[in-house]
Amino acid sequence: MSLKERIAEDMKAAMRAKETARLGAIRLLMAAMKQKEVDERITLDDAGVIAIADKLIKQRRDSVSQYESAGRQDLADIEKAEIAVLAAYMPAALSDAEIEAAVAAAITQSGASSPADMGKLMAILKPQLAGRADMTAVSAKVKAALAR
Repeated sequence: MSLKERIAEDMKAAMRAKETARLGAIRLLMAAMKQKEVDERITLDDAGVIAIADKLIKQRRDSVSQYESAGRQDLADIEKAEIAVLAAYMPAALSDAEIEAAVAAAITQSGASSPADMGKLMAILKPQLAGRADMTAVSAKVKAALAR
């Protein structure tokens, strides 16, 4: 079963169980997927769905920090619940050791030696780690590795 099919089945299950919060988050994801398909005239594969879910999770995290700084914990809790639903469709996150191993392999593969080569490394790492690691953390690890 593809990820799109799993999301559609989860939406039906949430409707049957009358889980309004979960249903809302899944509908949000389905709408974003449909929008991308219509705009670009493509059919999304699992990687495309993961990219969309990752983008939505990032947006929710930004909203949580803004709501908490504004003292609106009620709205932050809603966003956190949506993050939990969306995170279920993401692949398992990589550990720091796995990320560092991927960075070391990319450095070996590309022959990068200075911070000027960071763009080359990120171009190699992004497709490998997208959805499985926070790319800002990966970027920090790349900078640290190239600074040595």
